[in-house]
Amino acid sequence: MIANMEPITKAKAIKILHQKKVTFFDVTDASKIFETKKIKTLYELLQRLEKEGVIQRIIKGRYLFSLREYNDFELANFLVNPSYISLESALSFYGILSQFPYTVTSITPLKPRHITYQEKEYEFSHLESKYFFGFVKKDKFLIATPEKALLDELYFMAKKLRIIHVTDLNFEPVDKKKFKKLYKKYKFIPLQKLVEKLEIC
Repeated sequence: MIANMEPITKAKAIKILHQKKVTFFDVTDASKIFETKKIKTLYELLQRLEKEGVIQRIIKGRYLFSLREYNDFELANFLVNPSYISLESALSFYGILSQFPYTVTSITPLKPRHITYQEKEYEFSHLESKYFFGFVKKDKFLIATPEKALLDELYFMAKKLRIIHVTDLNFEPVDKKKFKKLYKKYKFIPLQKLVEKLEIC
């Protein structure tokens, strides 16, 4: 094992993280990355690498490699797993919403969470597991399709959990046939009334 052969220096740690193309990792990942099973040794290594600026602790037990570039959407996916980018962030990404939200918004079947990292807000809204679908992988992150992002937003609006001015929405990027197919999977009368009012499909 690497940890037993010789101490992992700052330079060696950087080399390992580069070679294994690591951006984000948790403690379990770190054990495999640095090939050490001793928890005490592993935590001492992580603390030292953090002090040396090689890694940054995002939240308890979760880290990022300081020399690797990443975007906010990738980080959001990592912070809460499973989750996908949706709501205002996805709507803005697709040009459905003209405004660019400060908070990175995601959907998760887990409990809702708010996480702040480097003055950036990451919001994770809970959605029942039966509605946890309709997302795709773009680059290195998972994001709702345009249709699902809009449906997620309208669903939360119908439940009075979100407020957005519908006049700010541009429905051109939305495939109405795809939207209707997804929309039919929801049996929620307030949502049905809202969709009918907006005449999306």
